[in-house]
Amino acid sequence: MQDLLKFAPYLLMFVVLYFFMIRPQQKRAKNEKEFESSLKVGDKIITKSGFHGKIVELAETSAVIETMSGKLKIERSAISMEMSAALKKA
Repeated sequence: MQDLLKFAPYLLMFVVLYFFMIRPQQKRAKNEKEFESSLKVGDKIITKSGFHGKIVELAETSAVIETMSGKLKIERSAISMEMSAALKKA
């Protein structure tokens, strides 16, 4: 019993760390994967670096977007889920 009480603070710190840091990050990663897989041609998006465009082609891991200055090939992971969602609401 005494040994268990010695490790209780460490166990409690791990549980708190898991619920406040690890679990939300895993949930966010899952949501971003779902967002990337739900993209389709014609969607208006904003990249994480701030480029605005419309998807004109999709590949397994990349996308071609049309911007005001031409077409750009980007990775799907470079598309911002939050900013693109805000663009759809506006």
